[in-house]
Amino acid sequence: MPKPPSAARKRSVHGSRTGRPIMALLDLLGRRWTLRIIWELRDGALTSRALRTVCDQASPTILQTRLTELREAGFVELVSGEGYALTALGRELIETFLPLHRFAERWSNT
Repeated sequence: MPKPPSAARKRSVHGSRTGRPIMALLDLLGRRWTLRIIWELRDGALTSRALRTVCDQASPTILQTRLTELREAGFVELVSGEGYALTALGRELIETFLPLHRFAERWSNT
């Protein structure tokens, strides 16, 4: 009997036609402001207003759209009284970016 599709494949991500989890993730992360939002939430929760400020006054509409997409993907949650925060999955994603961040810091100093 064939295995049921994984949860990652069940999750629909706009722009991904392949159904491959890595392509769906890259499609999501490649959207304007998505990586910036995740990066800005790395040190803790931020309200919509604070997030908009640290994201260089991104449009409130696009910011809310990206936050909704990130919530649906399981990377961000809305915490009552605190604002938006990374989920455990979101923190795991940030951990995968840290080596790239260190590389970028070294590269920018060359």
